[in-house]
Amino acid sequence: MAAQFGRRLYRGAATTAVAAVAVAALSASQAPGAPSPLVAADGEHPSAGSSTPADQGGGVSGDSPYYTDLPPLNTPDKPGGSANLPVTGPAESGIPASVLAAYKKAQDTVAGTDAGCRLPWQLLAAIGKVESGQARGGRVDAQGTTLSPILGPALDGNGFALIKDTDNGAYDGDRTHDRAVGPMQFIPSTWATWGQDGNGDGRKDPNNVYDAALAAGRYLCAGDRDLSTATDLDRAVLSYNHSDVYLRTVRSWFTYYNRGTHEVPDGTGVLPTGPTSRTPGPGRPDGGPSSTPAPSPTPTPSPSKTPKPGTSPKPTKPAEPSPQPSKPKPPTHTPTPAPTPSQQVAALQNDGTGTLTATAGDEFGGTVKVRARDGLGKAVAKAKVTFTVVGDTDTAFVGGFKAVTLATGADGKVSSPVLRAGEKTGEFTVRATVSGTSAATTVKATVTARQADAITRTGTAELTAVAGETFDDITVAATYQGKAAGKVAVTATMITDGDDPAVNDKGPYCTDDDGNPVRTIELTTAADGSLKLPKFYADGPAGTYKLRLTTEGGATVTIDLTVEERTASAAS
Repeated sequence: MAAQFGRRLYRGAATTAVAAVAVAALSASQAPGAPSPLVAADGEHPSAGSSTPADQGGGVSGDSPYYTDLPPLNTPDKPGGSANLPVTGPAESGIPASVLAAYKKAQDTVAGTDAGCRLPWQLLAAIGKVESGQARGGRVDAQGTTLSPILGPALDGNGFALIKDTDNGAYDGDRTHDRAVGPMQFIPSTWATWGQDGNGDGRKDPNNVYDAALAAGRYLCAGDRDLSTATDLDRAVLSYNHSDVYLRTVRSWFTYYNRGTHEVPDGTGVLPTGPTSRTPGPGRPDGGPSSTPAPSPTPTPSPSKTPKPGTSPKPTKPAEPSPQPSKPKPPTHTPTPAPTPSQQVAALQNDGTGTLTATAGDEFGGTVKVRARDGLGKAVAKAKVTFTVVGDTDTAFVGGFKAVTLATGADGKVSSPVLRAGEKTGEFTVRATVSGTSAATTVKATVTARQADAITRTGTAELTAVAGETFDDITVAATYQGKAAGKVAVTATMITDGDDPAVNDKGPYCTDDDGNPVRTIELTTAADGSLKLPKFYADGPAGTYKLRLTTEGGATVTIDLTVEERTASAAS
């Protein structure tokens, strides 16, 4: 699962045959354009224990090689608590600045959409260390893209899985076979399904550490995994590479990084220098490091004692029989089953949720945070909390879900996924409940209308028409903070002159849906902020009339419409 580091690390023949079939299935099911096999028809991910390609031995990179070095014995001792950077510490605990930033950004992004997964950035760091030595010591540019490609060996079935080309060489430059690509070592077919844009540049690039780290995070969180539990964390790592050796190696680095890390400049990270090969040994189908055990020395038999002539050996005293254990008495009553964590919850409290307000179509900046407590006020872990969007609203959690169930952590806390505002404005409620109990709490949220702080006419020609004729097309553009303001409400009104203008009942007009003349009309800008007004007809006494457009947000523009008298020649 790693880059080619000047050495070939081979898997065992048995694993090669199995992985070739399994990963071939993986590449076929995850080919570009194919639906993700890890997403069910209802949009939910199946559990990590289900039969998915990630569990079939292919993992993320088709079983490419990886660094097998273990952390040094002189582990860090929480320098800065892994939070106050930069600090100093052992060389191996230093993570290049851009790479570390990518891991932490991925953790925060995943927490906003899948809070129940509890993805720790130290797990991404451990996998990144094993896969590519932290992008070869942080050899990345300012955007986080590797300075040179990190490619695994051709997956041609020669010591590795057999995966024929799935991307026409677009990512790995190989049009015959696939290769694992980038700092987190994704094969192209897997990247086609899981690729992410982690740095917001509009591209999904497996060679970019921000994109690759976020993709790895989402892959590890597939299904309903909670990576704060040892079982789910192990399952996640094994889905990345189904090898016990790989799991132990990643686990070792994960523990090491949890003890403390520090930031080092890009390009100065320490590359692993451990074993140069992993030769599969007998009985090691996982292809892990093998060692030839030293033969055990043949024990020298001790001479038996020969009894002296004329004597007989002392009779051996027979061992006294062990007393038979008494049979346990059957229980006189059926024990009462212990209550589940959810049943233990006596109160569900708001845990500092901030103001929840978002403009229509945007994501909310915060999440709903709650804490579960028992009757004694202690935190309840692993309680199932359901967050439900309630009210007349089209707002939903990211992914389109109106209700999401997540488990509390060891501290009894859990946060909802991020909400995405719909188009319907107004107030609604998010309700948090614990099934089977009366524990509940509600939080109000508000969707505000899209706004524009500027609106301008896009044409410059004078708008003149003879009475009874139509004006040329009138177009405007609305912006908000310098960017196009799409789907913003705009009111167009013919107004009177003067310091206190009112609706003018004379002059140019447009028509409503029934064809009736109107001089006020409600409109909405297009996605790019543009707006083409309906046809305006010249009417009323000759003169110049004013058409005022006002956006949601208060931006205005006034456009002159000049009506000319209809002459006899024009009438004929």
